[in-house]
Amino acid sequence: MSQKEPISKKIDKLKMQVEWFYGEDFDLSEATEKYKSAVELAKEIEADLNNLKNEIKIIEEDFAR
Repeated sequence: MSQKEPISKKIDKLKMQVEWFYGEDFDLSEATEKYKSAVELAKEIEADLNNLKNEIKIIEEDFAR
């Protein structure tokens, strides 16, 4: 993953990873690794969203002054 990859791109990648589980290419032997990868990406997205939320709170506090 790129350090500053947009959240929207990460979400698109996660959607593609989840779709793999429903597709014709699904292979049980690959499922564990694909699942781990999807979980890692979901955690990254969650962290990015939390950081964004914190930035918004800071901006709101600055405007409230």
